[in-house]
Amino acid sequence: MSGRGVWQRARARLRRFPAALAACGDQAAAYGRCVAAAAAGQAELRRDTCLEEFQALRECFARAVR
Repeated sequence: MSGRGVWQRARARLRRFPAALAACGDQAAAYGRCVAAAAAGQAELRRDTCLEEFQALRECFARAVR
């Protein structure tokens, strides 16, 4: 049994990533700003701090790859 098909599917997804990122630039920037603000200074980044921004980015990616 070969793992070749797995790698081909992974490469195909990665080839679509730049277009999806370009389509979701606003959401990606908002998520990045949130993470940067949450991790600034002595603050520790906590799970689900930027959940809303992440969910918006994830939904945008899902729409972009359809």
